[in-house]
Amino acid sequence: MNKALSGVKIIDLTRAMAGPFCTMFLGDMGADVIKVESPEGDESRESYPRIEGISTMFMSANRNKRSITANLKDPGDVALIKELVTHADVIVENYRPGVMKRLGLSYEVLSEINPRLIYAACSGFGQTGPYAELPAYDIVIQAYGGLMSMTGPEGQGPTKAGFSFGDIGAGLFTITGILAALCERHESGLGQFVDVAMLDGQIAVSENAIARYLYDGELPEPIGNRHPSVAPDDSFAASDGTIVIAAGNEKLWQALCSALERDDLAEDVRFKTNDQRTQHQSELKAEMEKTLKWKTVSQWRAILKTAGVPSGSVYGYAEAVNDPEMQASGMIQNVAHPISGEVRMPGFPIRFSRTPCSIDRRPPLLGEHNEEVLQMLKDEYGFVNTHI
Repeated sequence: MNKALSGVKIIDLTRAMAGPFCTMFLGDMGADVIKVESPEGDESRESYPRIEGISTMFMSANRNKRSITANLKDPGDVALIKELVTHADVIVENYRPGVMKRLGLSYEVLSEINPRLIYAACSGFGQTGPYAELPAYDIVIQAYGGLMSMTGPEGQGPTKAGFSFGDIGAGLFTITGILAALCERHESGLGQFVDVAMLDGQIAVSENAIARYLYDGELPEPIGNRHPSVAPDDSFAASDGTIVIAAGNEKLWQALCSALERDDLAEDVRFKTNDQRTQHQSELKAEMEKTLKWKTVSQWRAILKTAGVPSGSVYGYAEAVNDPEMQASGMIQNVAHPISGEVRMPGFPIRFSRTPCSIDRRPPLLGEHNEEVLQMLKDEYGFVNTHI
């Protein structure tokens, strides 16, 4: 069955998380992704935890790929990469700027070999600017991009997000750039260089936090779970745990007051408008919790569902991945692995009506497809290389 990116060939020179996350999703959409690793392997193969010696971090970002090994300082292996590029649509790398040029694999060199090539580079700070050559990991980008300065309980900080938001954001923006370049190539017939900086991606998704600073000079600070400009939009204590409630407009606010049987809140001058509720969030929360404490989270969720007010339980991942919604959506999938056995992992989050995505290849063993890729190059293009 054809997929959205069937026929697209991608050479993946990425490692760790941002780049592999990008190329994994391209593989999910049907692209043929050849992951090129050093003889020692992607650094994430050494990360913990492991299942029978196989890193769960590596498995989480490297399905639907073939793995070959190559020493990019070996002229023979560089020749192999150039041959692969000759027949590829996209190359993706996340080395520091300048490294690929020193290896003889820069965009200028490879675009001469294949003018239709889309060359995507995902780095910490982009290809230009004073920080271009600095190394960057997720926590560095979360720090530079301002995210840590506004995350965590009120009055405390700085705190990083609980997952690699800097890496994942950059990976998603790299996908966007690649897909846009593929669309444009249909018109021009030419490839181009796609430059994605992790820091730029962090700034781009900072939405109203950075807007508040740019427009009125307000510096966002840690405020826990509450929304800075919408109320009520927070976590609240019920009798047996925590419930989140989001009443983001006046209609929902009125519905919430009715569901709580607290018409007095709707009439309270402190809470008449969203601006007033935002200014008096601590008082509003205290008033709401006076009522919420008399029922359980499940009871309130049922009541608020009937009222049409958005609410939810605060799940850990044990509850999240086993929730009936996840079972229905198929987002948690079982993948067989020859060493680790059956592994559960998140699936692809976009549904296509004609070209559905699927996990067709488990995460590869290091160099597992060396012979297969060499044989493909020999059979299809007559290329012979003994260095791999």
